[in-house]
Amino acid sequence: MADYQFIPIQKSLIPYQFNIQLGGKTFIFDIRYNAQGDFFTVDLYHNGELLVAAEKIVYGRLLFVNQQHLGVPTVPIIPYDLAMNEDRVNWDNFNDTVFLWLPNGGFENG
Repeated sequence: MADYQFIPIQKSLIPYQFNIQLGGKTFIFDIRYNAQGDFFTVDLYHNGELLVAAEKIVYGRLLFVNQQHLGVPTVPIIPYDLAMNEDRVNWDNFNDTVFLWLPNGGFENG
């Protein structure tokens, strides 16, 4: 069975930023919430440079897909519910049943 890890999100702090090491590089995730549409976005930074702005966190869709030319993490990150009870990411389920999963591990605390 594959080893899974997830990126913990602190909804009570949103909007907020945190550092995370992915694939040997340190990135900054800036997590935001759109209450009107009930969805989350992430801005991605590396070395102080904005790489991706307002990437919508969509259930079952890899983050930063087709953006490797921008220097995004090569580690796959997928919003998913391992129990398969959810079909979207929203305020009620994000970081409760739907997490940002990193198949086969992928990040170092830091």
